[in-house]
Amino acid sequence: MKRSKGQRQGTRTILRRGRHERSRLNINRVIHDYSEGDRVAIVLDGGQQRGMPHRRFQGRTGFIQNRQGAAWVVSVKDGNMMKTVVARPEHLRPLE
Repeated sequence: MKRSKGQRQGTRTILRRGRHERSRLNINRVIHDYSEGDRVAIVLDGGQQRGMPHRRFQGRTGFIQNRQGAAWVVSVKDGNMMKTVVARPEHLRPLE
């Protein structure tokens, strides 16, 4: 059988949620209002698939650039390059 090489390949442990967190939406994370320049961590939420960034950005930190619809544009350093990631607020956590 041919091996799958989709975008979510190899994410079984990354996107797994705890037993008590399944199908639960963290409303504080969704309604949090960011401003330009705020530091955020990208933490993928397996219960929400909309606006989920690629798994290579899991655990990365970046800065908010601006808002794009219901999502936020985050500037993340990937190697020596700065990349922009569009992610909905369910997948972002504020840092100090």
